[in-house]
Amino acid sequence: MTVAHPSRLSEGALAQTIDFDFSHMTNFASRRFTPLLTFFLLTTISALAEGTRTWEQSKYEDFLKGTPHGVAISSGGTLELAPGFKLTASTPSSAVWAVTTGARDEIFAATGSPARVYRITSGAKPVAIFQPQELQVQALVMSKNGVLYAATNPDGKVYRLEPNSPRGETWKSSVFFDPQTKYIWALALDDTGNLYVATGDHGEIFRITPDGQHSVFFKSDEPHIRVLAFDSQGNLIAGSDGSGLIYRINPKGEAFVLYSAPKREITSLALDDSGNLYFAAAGEKHGGASAPNVPLTLPPNPATGAPGAPSPEPPVQINNSSAGVAGGSEIYRIAPDGSPLKLWSSRDDLVYSLAFAQKGRLLAGTGNQGQIFEITGRGIYTELAKAEANQVTAFAAASGGLYAATSNLGKIFLLSNATDSDGSYESDVFDAHIFSKWGRAEFRGKGNVELFARTGNVDNPDRNWSTWKKVDLQKESEMSAPPARFIQWKAILHPGATAPTVESVTLNYLPKNVAPEFDDVSVTPGTRYQSAPRPLNLEPGQRFDPAPNPNHDRQSVGVKWTVHDDNDDQLVYSVYYRGDGQTRWLLLKDNLQEKFYSFDASLLPDSGYTVRVVASDAPSHSPGEALSSEKESDRFEVDTTPPQIQDLRSSVRENLLHVQFRAADNFSVIKRAEYSIDAGDWHLVEPSGQLSDSRSENYDFSVSLSGEAVMQEHVVVVRAYDRYDNMNSAKTLVPAK
Repeated sequence: MTVAHPSRLSEGALAQTIDFDFSHMTNFASRRFTPLLTFFLLTTISALAEGTRTWEQSKYEDFLKGTPHGVAISSGGTLELAPGFKLTASTPSSAVWAVTTGARDEIFAATGSPARVYRITSGAKPVAIFQPQELQVQALVMSKNGVLYAATNPDGKVYRLEPNSPRGETWKSSVFFDPQTKYIWALALDDTGNLYVATGDHGEIFRITPDGQHSVFFKSDEPHIRVLAFDSQGNLIAGSDGSGLIYRINPKGEAFVLYSAPKREITSLALDDSGNLYFAAAGEKHGGASAPNVPLTLPPNPATGAPGAPSPEPPVQINNSSAGVAGGSEIYRIAPDGSPLKLWSSRDDLVYSLAFAQKGRLLAGTGNQGQIFEITGRGIYTELAKAEANQVTAFAAASGGLYAATSNLGKIFLLSNATDSDGSYESDVFDAHIFSKWGRAEFRGKGNVELFARTGNVDNPDRNWSTWKKVDLQKESEMSAPPARFIQWKAILHPGATAPTVESVTLNYLPKNVAPEFDDVSVTPGTRYQSAPRPLNLEPGQRFDPAPNPNHDRQSVGVKWTVHDDNDDQLVYSVYYRGDGQTRWLLLKDNLQEKFYSFDASLLPDSGYTVRVVASDAPSHSPGEALSSEKESDRFEVDTTPPQIQDLRSSVRENLLHVQFRAADNFSVIKRAEYSIDAGDWHLVEPSGQLSDSRSENYDFSVSLSGEAVMQEHVVVVRAYDRYDNMNSAKTLVPAK
């Protein structure tokens, strides 16, 4: 640095000077705002971390984080009583792929891993009535005369199952049809008893008459026909895998594509009494995570990864992962006039089955969280239940409701048409991050609802939290839960004349104030930090927290710090300095909002210094409630004064130009010296003692002259640098002889 050594300034004068300099720096930054855009950060704080805060849950995404018991969660963000959902049977198999019911109210389940058809009667364990050699029983239908048709995969067949005893305790089986193809995906019966078989890898639908005569009813250019259903006019509706096509095929086998879905695979079909066709589609149409020409719902052999590879009863896995299937899943409705409409979509859930509940309500069984959704309109839905399994793979009509079959694990549940007597919902655990006092609860809802709360200081409520404390919704909704870091609320919904609902729950709390904590304070001489100007379009609740933009400036000293506040309070900073040997801290700048500051180094005498930064949360607290903390930097040195050149002498003796001088600095050691003769190049010169390690160094050197140069006039210039690259120079004239 080359500025002159300043006189000592008073604290006030120094502060005024620095105020002017900082303002000048800000004006400079505003002129160069565009390049600095990438260096600032806008942080959104929900409540500006001032005083009382709130935790509100009122959205579908909020309520999904909790645990419902007999409570449904609507997409509009309400909790309501759900239909009863109870376990009916657990099978020894990993997956239940299809389910149907018989004349005696028994349930028949087609399963995989192991491949079985189970007969389930009330109060009894499932009994296997069919045990094929193939890996799984994929599809199952029952004729009007009580005959079961079961399709197996892979390289499977269609088996005919008939009761072998008056009450159906035992059954006999026989091969009814062998399509000589890789997969059989779905079965359907028409009113005359003809059986239709959907297959892959050649996308064929076979028709088999009751006496076993078979023919190709329809051949698609798709690799797989995945699902089948009949409409009220006797047309066969089929969905494919590959291009996601919906076919309408008349009794003559003439097909018309009703819709080409944006998805790859049609996974389920359902038709209502008004002629509306509903279907679910999934997966990327081009590419994706699944193997080519293999439906998403095919369970691969986990030992080899090859679909359908031989294995003695491999565990069932579903191709879509818990992270969601590539491309997601969607539900569409095709009206009687043929117009399509997308009703529902998800990036994470794969729809395996569709069915209608009481009053024509459309239900969707999904994976991989085992959820059942009720779809009531475009983008309007309710999560009715969550099974203790990964996938809800099939539905079947039941007395008073629907049977829901699941995979991973293979179970059957009864989804009732009526609600449970009571329902409860436990919210997720809220972390206030700070020991907090809990105030009133704000509740919006209808009907008979009880609200409870409990608190604790560990994130697991089972580890010695307080007991549930009832919130009196009639008396200011005050909570008696003790102060703590974590809280959870619970709602109990009771049926009544007004259906109980919970629309939102908001808890008020006041965190205990804690002082901010410093992570680091660093000082860098020769650096100036610039900041972008404050944006004009900041929204309420947004803070401007610019990152320091460093620029090299030998005239400046840059200070920056990192600090955090567990209360997320707004902080204000003050910067002080103290020189070596001094006891008093002098103020450089206060009321700073940025986490950096720069000042003119020449305002400080050459010496060693320490900076102290004080952080206060006063902007977020009442007077007397604010807390502060401080941190000192490592020692740093300021040297803005160049060394002095003393006793410079030069003379010519014989053919040598002899030069002598001394370089001296009041604070730092001499780093190096150089000379130039007659405006020539600079040359390094070593001190007399060779080592340059002192604040004063002597130099004595000679330069050879030749020819006429011995007699001519010469100008000798020398210069010296201190450790901080402050430089001074001097010159001398050697007269001609």
